[in-house]
Amino acid sequence: MPEDAAPPPDGAGQPGEPRGDQSAEPRGETNDEAWNLPWAEPFVAGRPERARLAAAFGAATRRTGSLWQLMGQAAADRIGLNATDLNCLNILSFSRETTAGELARATGLTTASITGVVDRLEQAGFVRRERDPKDRRRVVIRLQLDKALKEVAPVFLPMIRDWQEMATHYTDDELRLIVDFYGQMEQVVREHLIRLRGPADSGDSAGTS
Repeated sequence: MPEDAAPPPDGAGQPGEPRGDQSAEPRGETNDEAWNLPWAEPFVAGRPERARLAAAFGAATRRTGSLWQLMGQAAADRIGLNATDLNCLNILSFSRETTAGELARATGLTTASITGVVDRLEQAGFVRRERDPKDRRRVVIRLQLDKALKEVAPVFLPMIRDWQEMATHYTDDELRLIVDFYGQMEQVVREHLIRLRGPADSGDSAGTS
């Protein structure tokens, strides 16, 4: 505060500080509400229960996303890979084979970065580069399934068994709903991956002044 500035009135502090003898807890609640509001905004007017559910949905999504990142890193550490390489291996496991260009597009990594990823995975024995018999100019990256089953699958198997146990508590219709939800969520995430990989625009608040 400048020396010639008048002191704040009793109970008033600097911006962002609690007033008087108020604890920081009410301020924290206000911040939490402000942070969670974007998840509930479409449902706020006249629908308090819907707003509460929307905020809970958003919080659950954020928590799950954070846990997935931590799980991916922990699994990669256990297997002896880095998290990016393990994620690329997971993406490859859906098709069993791909090209460097296709993997680059799927991950958003540069082709130079993908070359390094494939080099490391090949050196570790998880993938193999082969010439496409139908087009000798095309190099295909193939998953070495035996190696993956031996070293990757056991790391995730206990969690998968817990998922399977959890699924027994849901009806077929409920599981169909969950599968449909994840399918739609996947599409939303893919669309926003494309958005974030593209040039920044005025609609993105992050990184703008």
